[in-house]
This record gives sequence, C-alpha cells and structure tokens, in this order.
Amino acid sequence: MDVPISVSLKMVRGSTCDCLHHLQAVLVVLPSPAAASAIETVLDCEWEGENQEDREREAGFRVRSYRWVQAVIFAIHQINHSSGLLPNTTLGFMIHDSCGVIVRALEGITWMLTGEGMPVTNYRCHHQTQMAAVIGDASSLASIPMARVLGLHRYPQVSYGATVPLLKDKHNFPSFFRTVPNDEVQSRVIALLVARYKWNWVGILAEENDYGLQGSQILKEEFEKAGICTAFYDTLPTVYSSLKSKSIINTIQTTTAKVIIIFSSDDSLFPFMEDFSKQNIARKIWIASDGWSVSPIFRRQDLWRTIEGTIGLVASRGEMPGFRDHVYGMHPDTAASDVFIHEFWEDVFACRWAEVNHTTDKSSKGAIACTGSEDLKKASNSFFDFMNLRITYATCNAVFAIAYALQDLDTCQDGKGPFVNGTCASLTKFEPWQLLHYMKRVHFRNPAGAEVFFDKYGDPPGQYDIVNWQLDPNGDARYITVGRFDASASDSSLLVMNDSLMFNVTEQGQIPQSKCSDPCLPGHRRVTRPGLPVCCFDCVKCSEGEISNQTDATECFRCPDDQWANGRRDACIPKTIEFLSYHDGLGSTLAALSIISGVLPVAILVVFIKNRDTPVVKANNRDLSYLLLIALSLCFLCSLIFIGQPQHITCILRQTAFGVTFAFCVSCVLAKTILVVVAFKSTIPNSSLRKWIGHRLPNAIIIISTFIQVLICSVWLAIASPFPQTDMTSRTGVISIHCHEGLNVAFWFMLGYLGFLASISFVVAFLARKLPDSFNEAKYITFSMLVFVSVWLSFIPAYVSTKGKYMVAVEIFAILSSTHGLLCCIFMPKCYIILFRPDMNSKNYVSGKRNTTVKKNA
Repeated sequence: MDVPISVSLKMVRGSTCDCLHHLQAVLVVLPSPAAASAIETVLDCEWEGENQEDREREAGFRVRSYRWVQAVIFAIHQINHSSGLLPNTTLGFMIHDSCGVIVRALEGITWMLTGEGMPVTNYRCHHQTQMAAVIGDASSLASIPMARVLGLHRYPQVSYGATVPLLKDKHNFPSFFRTVPNDEVQSRVIALLVARYKWNWVGILAEENDYGLQGSQILKEEFEKAGICTAFYDTLPTVYSSLKSKSIINTIQTTTAKVIIIFSSDDSLFPFMEDFSKQNIARKIWIASDGWSVSPIFRRQDLWRTIEGTIGLVASRGEMPGFRDHVYGMHPDTAASDVFIHEFWEDVFACRWAEVNHTTDKSSKGAIACTGSEDLKKASNSFFDFMNLRITYATCNAVFAIAYALQDLDTCQDGKGPFVNGTCASLTKFEPWQLLHYMKRVHFRNPAGAEVFFDKYGDPPGQYDIVNWQLDPNGDARYITVGRFDASASDSSLLVMNDSLMFNVTEQGQIPQSKCSDPCLPGHRRVTRPGLPVCCFDCVKCSEGEISNQTDATECFRCPDDQWANGRRDACIPKTIEFLSYHDGLGSTLAALSIISGVLPVAILVVFIKNRDTPVVKANNRDLSYLLLIALSLCFLCSLIFIGQPQHITCILRQTAFGVTFAFCVSCVLAKTILVVVAFKSTIPNSSLRKWIGHRLPNAIIIISTFIQVLICSVWLAIASPFPQTDMTSRTGVISIHCHEGLNVAFWFMLGYLGFLASISFVVAFLARKLPDSFNEAKYITFSMLVFVSVWLSFIPAYVSTKGKYMVAVEIFAILSSTHGLLCCIFMPKCYIILFRPDMNSKNYVSGKRNTTVKKNA
C-alpha cells in the first residue's frame, strides 16, 4: 500500500493535574510517513477534588495507568514491525488523559473527533488524517457518555476497563466494545463463589454510580436465584462523606454477616477503608469487585490488617511477549517526547531531576538527584509485575482488535465486499460505520496465542481470576491467584478454586461461616422467622414418621408405609413386622400352655375310661363326660391356630374352629345340666320326663346347638371370610399382621351365641344346684359357667382396646382361661374322688344314702 498510516501522540495535562488517570487513545490516518514523527504535547488538565486533602492524595503519579500507556505504544510498535499484520502500514495514536472526570472525557472526545485544539461541536478538521477508533476509557463512568457521542458517529470504541452491563445495549451504544467481561458475568462469579463456601448471609456495599449500582443490582438477583440473603445493602458516595462513612461502619459493626461484597472503584472506596481501619472491628471477609481488587493504593501498611484475606475478582491475566524488554528499554534520553517519563523515573527510583520540574509530591524535595544511570531491572515497583498483566493485557488486545479490523477492511476484494453491490472500503478513506462492520466480526489470536473476539453485545469471553490478599513472610501485602472462572468451561469446571492457598480465609482448616442461623442438622427442618429473610430460621425436629437427611432441609418427607423414622429422624428404617410368633416369648409361652392344657383333658379321659364302671364316672352320663373332655381338649388346642404368621387359611380356621369347638363344648355342658334336671325330676311318680332319660336328649341338644354355630360360621364365611391384613399406622414403627374378621357382625354374633348357650347352662345349673344328692353335678356346672361367662365378659373390652399380637394373646388367654374353668370346675372334684378318695366312689355316696344312714345313727 502506498499511503502509510501513522499516529501522533497527544497528551493533555495541566499545571494543577499532576497525575495520570484514565487514558483515551485514538488511532488516526496521516497522509505521509514524514508526519509519523510529529508529536504534539499539550498540557491542560484540572483536578476537581473536594478539598486539599483529596487533592494531595490523588496527585501521586499513577504507574499503573502509565503502564496502560506503554501497552498502547508497545502494541502499535509490534503491529508496525509485523510483516503479517497491516504490512507497509504504520499506525500511530493520540492520547488524552480524562483525569477521571466526565467533562474532561467528553472534551477529549470532541477534540479527537474535530481535530481542533479548541473543539467545535459537529466540526471535523482532520486535514490529512483519518481517525479509525477510540480506545478507552478505563472507567464505566466516563465510558458511558463517550459511547453515546461516538455511537452517534458510529466510531468504534474499545474499552479496556468499563464493565457496566448497560453498555451491552446495542441500541444506545451501537459502536461500543470492550476487552474485559461485563459485570453480569462478574456478579455471577461472585454468587458462585459465595455459594461455594456456603455463605448465605452477606452484606453489599455499592458505589453510587452506574458501575456500583448496576453491578450490585445484578448481584442481588443472582443471590436470590442461589438462595443467598442480603444482610444489608448500602451505598458508597463518589465524593467522600465522613457522616456516611460512619453510618456504614456502624452497620458493618452491628451486622452478623462476616462476608461483605464491595462493588466500587478504588478511588471511592479508599477513604472509607481508611476510616474503617481505625476502628476496632472484628475482621471481615471482603469480596472485591474488579474495580479495586488489585489496586496498589491499598498496599499501605495501616490498611494491611483490614485488607488481609480479601478475595477479589480481576480480569484474567495474559502473556505479552516482548513487553518486559520494551519496559526495560525505556529511558528519558530515548523518549524525550514522552512527557511522563521523567515523573515515572522519579516515582520508581525516589529521586528528582534537577533540571526538570516534575516532582510527584512534596516529599520528593529531599530526594536524591536522578542521574539517568539507574537500572530499571533493579527497580522494585508494582509497575514491573509482569506476572499479573491484566488491564495492561486488555489494553493491548484492544489495539490488536482495531488493527485486525483494519486488516480485514484492507484485504477486502472488490465485488465480494460487505457493502452495497459487493463494494469494499478504502483504508485511506473509510467511514466509521464501515470499520464498525469489521469490528463486530473480528476474530484473531494475539501474539501470546490467546483467542480474541467479541459476542453480539461487544463483550469478550467471560474469564476472571480469583485473587486473595495476603501478607508475605516480610509482612508486606500482596495478592496471589487462588482460582479461575471460565464461562466457556463445563459446569463442573466453571469455577476452579485452590482452597489450600487461601490460608487467610481458613481458620484451623475450617472455612469461616457467614450465616444468619446455624445450619439445621438432618432430622430437622427450617422454619423461617417472621419478618426476616429466608436465611434466618429456626430448626424444628421432624414430625413423627417424617425425616430429613440433608443439612438445612426446608421440609421433612414421610417415610414409605413399610418404613419408619429412626430416633434421630434422619433416616427411614424398615418397620418391625409384628405378629404372635412361636419364636416370640409370649407366643411360645401361650403355645406351651395350650399344648399342656390340651393334654390334661386327654389324661382325665384316660382316667375316666379306666374307671368307667365306678359310680362317679357313671353319674350324669359318662358318654357326655367323654365328649366334653374331647371338646375341652380341642378348645385348648384350637388356640394354637392363633399363633404364627396369619395366612388366609389360618385366618379362616381361627374363629370358626374356636366358635364350633366352644359351641360343641358348651352344648355338652348344657346337655349334662339338662340331663341332671331331667334325672331328678323323673323320680317323681308318674313323671312324663322319664321318656327323655337316655341318649336321645343330650345327643339332640349337642347336635342342634353345635349345628346352629356351624350354620352361623358358614354364613360368615360365605359373605365375608376373614383374611390377613397389615396394619402400618396403629403402632409407631411396627407393621402389625393380623386377621381381619371380614364381617365383624358375624364374629360378634358367633360370640354372642356362645354366650347364649353358656347363659342357659348357667341358669339351668343354678336352678338345679339344690337338688338332693351328695354328688349333684349341677353345683359344679354352675361354678364352671360362672367362670366361663366372667372370662368372656372381661374379654370383650380387653379385646377391643388392644391391637396387634396382644389382641390375639388376649383371645388365647380367654380361650385357655374359660376352658380351664370348665375343666377344673366340672372334672377336678371327680378326679379327686377317683384318685385320692376311692372310699367315696360308691353308689351309696353318689346316691346320697350314706348321708341318710349317718343321720339315723346320730
């Protein structure tokens, strides 16, 4: 290309502004190579501090901002000496110092747009130059109005430090780009960081400008999504106010939050930190936004105790091959056009140039003289921290982005261009909107090999380094990188932290807690305190049958029906399956009693058979006695069906076998009772009852009475037979398996019928108890029926009030008790006579004649 592009350096400063704040660099086109050596220096910058103290504090030379200037110079130098990027083309620049003031920033923009020392709105006087793009500003405060003005003309603007989300609005800021992530990403990273360490009770301080207010608002939204509560929210004024500072300090002193996020620039935060460091307040964990996270002004010794442990976010560092050599090659003798080189030299070596009136502060008056022989390689200054090039790296990328856009514009082929009819733009004469077209699509790798591009909002990929302020072994404050965020990584690698390096954050291996309430242990649930955020809660133990197996559970959940909560209510355990088992102590005892009891009637039956011809056995129909003993044995043994796990067949047999055997048993007793009455009544002369003496009457009574019970049980089984059922709710932690009666009415009707038979037997026996006979069996039957009825009347309330295996045990006990009552009351007197008083086992004694003889002799 015949027409080269070069840049002139234009620095603006004044007699009352002895500092270097936020730079604006502009690439321009000059008509000839000769113009590339022309450098114009204009000094015109005023400081608008609130008072003299502020003015003195801010008047120091900013080596950090000066490194950004050198990054622009270095990048342009590399481009101009590159054979692959814009060959045969020379780039140059103009620089304007905004002094951190919006008015100065806008003044610089109009000056750059018009090309006049006294800017005239809407007037352009670049006689032989073509301005390409603007780099800057560093602050969002100045970048927003700059972007509005430049957007009207569609001039590309690339900021290396402005992060407010507002600037992504392409409707209001169509030509704005930046090489650092916006605060939406930063807020997301802070929320992830806070959530990682389970801090859910934090405070927020925000600077009173777009940067602080927008960033903190997005942060609050991210916190709300993550379930993190804000203990307090306050704002830092951009102009220092001691009253406001005291109010914020009082808030921090009274809050229980140990973690405080500060969205602010270093200039606005510094005076507050000075005030805070003078207070005796327990150490807080500060989380710093990128506006102050690595600012060197906080390295002052009186702030170390306050700043120590601060966790900060900062744009990812990058490599700048050759930049170290460029910096070490700087010298006042070879850079006479650089108006800041002497002040930089004085600041680095704490000396003073005798012939140049460029002192950075009053304390330098007593300093040694600068000679120019000082070696920058031996200097100790944050300017030479080449391992942490962040904003400097972003500044360099901004220059390369514009250069690559110009390269794309220059290599356009006619007929294949992006404009009307496939036309291209000329590098010597192009409109700002034409370069803007290429800026939106620029995609390249910088000299370090890193990929650089902009998304549809003009933002770069979201990448941050996490730093931690610590004290080194010498007691000096420093920050080290302890983590990294990469928005392009997978979810598991989004935020990678090295917790072991954060020794100031951990105490005895434990991460400090910042919570409104202590965590609720498993087995409890959270109950929010009225009127407070959800992070403030009380812990309530889970209700019976419910558990929570996580810390800080919001609710408990009920265990499945076949499980139950353990004592701590933090796990579900299988319920105990309960039924009256043979392996159970109660079940085995009842089973043994049933078997032993079942043998007794058999033993008595054997005794009766062996003595079947004796008067006692023959009295009251010995065949009925045999049947009754068999029935009693069956009654004892039927209780065995109630023991063991209920099955469908056993449930059917339980109550029916019980009902039928007892009906048979009581029918035999009733037959014996009626037979006693008939036998005595038949002795009356001409009695019609004699015909009922024999086997017909008792057999008829037994058959009919038992058949009625069989009929009741048959109807019961036909309508709704008993079946096994599990009861999971009646008893805590127990699954009770029992037999459901199917039709409860039938069960009670069957039991009622037994009561009816027993009642008739009792009444008849009671009436016959005084019949004249020395061995009147009616008296014993009366007692047996009294025991029988008493047991079953007591059984009803006990049976109804118990559940599970105890309900079965109650019924077995009633069966055994009532059967023993019948056996003992009816047969024990006879066994006593047969076995121990054979002299009484005579016809005379049984008939009562022995009593008459005794009376006559008397």
